[in-house]
Parts: sequence; structure tokens; C-alpha cells
Amino acid sequence: MTASLRPVGGEPRALLALLTEWWDAPDGPLVVRTSGSTGTPKDVLLSRDALRASALATHARLGGPGQWLLDLPTSGVAGLQVLVRSVVAGTSPVVVAEHPDLATALAALDGDRTYASLVPTQLHRLDRDGRLGDLAALDALLLGGAAVDPGLLARAEAVGVRVVRTYGMSETAGGCVYDGVPLDGVSLRIADGEVLVAGPVLFDGYGDEPRTDEWFATGDLGELVDGVLSITGRRDDVVKVGGAKVALPAVERAVRQVPEVGDAAVVAVPDEEWGSRVVAFVVPSDAVWLDGLRPDALRDALVDLGLARRWAPREVVLVDALPLLPGGKVDRVGLRARAHRPDPVES
Repeated sequence: MTASLRPVGGEPRALLALLTEWWDAPDGPLVVRTSGSTGTPKDVLLSRDALRASALATHARLGGPGQWLLDLPTSGVAGLQVLVRSVVAGTSPVVVAEHPDLATALAALDGDRTYASLVPTQLHRLDRDGRLGDLAALDALLLGGAAVDPGLLARAEAVGVRVVRTYGMSETAGGCVYDGVPLDGVSLRIADGEVLVAGPVLFDGYGDEPRTDEWFATGDLGELVDGVLSITGRRDDVVKVGGAKVALPAVERAVRQVPEVGDAAVVAVPDEEWGSRVVAFVVPSDAVWLDGLRPDALRDALVDLGLARRWAPREVVLVDALPLLPGGKVDRVGLRARAHRPDPVES
């Protein structure tokens, strides 16, 4: 793939060269095309000032500039920011794809301070393979892009990995809240339950449409307690089932707690009788174990865990793995499309 800044993407070294040239003489904003994980992709315009503000604030929070490991697609803002932080710090990133494996790439890091940015799926796979300890030599591991299992975090921290949970998006030039606390210069407020962000890290606009508001409405639901942000879901993740409001992230968290569930994603599709039909896509923890993941049994298990029965999925679809977008997020658009023509486990 040819390296490009509009939209951003391509082979990491070629993109880094383009980015370095642009950094010295920017001729307009870069374009990051969003993944469209929950809808239509958008072209997000990011200025040099926004990217620089984000990189400087990140280094200040982590304890200083350092050398970065790149193991994310360069087309997404997380991978782009690894390159931007490298430019700002004057360091050369280590690209995992240029090495036989992650362990070899980690060994190639030789900076005074070393960092990496991953998504939870990557951390989960390292845990599965017994390789979490490989990350312990890093000064910090940024982890964002999706919700993360607290048990996985605990196991990583137990082997010495310094995990910093990040919250942000393309429109905020990447992570703008670390471990619930906004980066320097970033302001947060909650309006009608929705998280709003302001500060120098914000994007210029979408395509030909400039941003006109000081505050960016993220679409995420959250709470601010003593200045610490907790994300509780998205506005479009709350659906009505038989007249009752159901928060899909809460259902998904509950499904993941069932011992027989290895991984799961929950979506909703229109339903003539109920308004919305909640469908759970489940990766069993034991490939030969099926009966306990039938809809009725799963619903009973969720009720035992404290979930309201009306919230429990009405259908269960067993899959070998959840479909992922290039950035590591679950492809929920694809799951909803499949849920419209489901192949559910019969109850």
C-alpha cells in the first residue's frame, strides 16, 4: 500500500518519512478515516497543532519522551500517534512487522524510556499464549480502543506490566484521557449523560465540514466523579426491548462473566414483536461445550449473575472468533448484518 497522509496509511517507514516532511512544513490537516465500527466511516481532519498537543501531553503524563513500539495499523489514529510521538521525541520507532515476532521487536527497543500502544485484543492474545510478561520491560503500555476485562488487567499488572488505560478517538487526536484523568489542556463535562471534550487536541472537522463548537459531543455515556471519567456505554448502545431500556455494554459484560464464555459481543437489531432483539455472539471457552450456551441456559446464568431477565439475549450465535476491524475493534456493523440473518443455537 502506497503511503499517504490523506487519508493516513501505508507502510510504516514510508509513512514516517512523509509525516516528518509534513511536520516541518504542514500544508493543511491530515485525514484519518475512521473504522466505521458502529456506522459510516468519516474523514477526520487533524492539524499539526492538535497532534503535537496530544503527543506532548502524552509524554508529560508518562514521565517523558521515549522510544515507541508500533504494532497497530498506520491507517488508524492510534498507529499514527505512535509515529507522531516518535517525530516529536526525535526517536526511531521499532516496527513489530519488521521483526520475526513481538519478543524480538521488544528486545530491539534501546531508548532510555520505552512505550507501546496496543488494543485489548492484542493483550488478550498475549495472555492466552502466556506472553504477558514480555511487556514488563516497557515503561508504560497504553491500552485503548475498546473495553478491557478487569481480570486481564490484573493478570498483566501481576507480571509487572504498567498498563495505562486510554480513552479517546480520532476526533481527539487519539487518547485524551488516561486512567480516567484528562491529559493536560483537555477539559471534560457531562451533558445529559454524554461525555463532551474540549481542548487543543480536537480535530478541525469532517471532510469539507469545519468543526464550529468548542465542545465535541463524543456519543459516549459516562460519569465524572472527583475528576475521574468512567465510560458506561454509548448513546446508540441503549435500546428498547419490550418498552424497557437495555444497555448493551452491561449485557456484554455480564455475558463475558459466564465461565463457559471465552469471548463475546452483544448487538441489537430491530424486532417486530419486541422493538429490538438482543443477540449475543459467543466464543465458547471449551469448543466441545455447547448445551450451557443455548439461549435459555445462558439467560438463566445471566440472571444468576444479577442481570435482569428482560435484558438477557434472546439469541446466541456461536462463533470461532469475533470479527475484527484492522484496528482491533469488534466489527459490530458486520455482526448486526449477520444478526439480521442469524444462525442461532436452537433452544
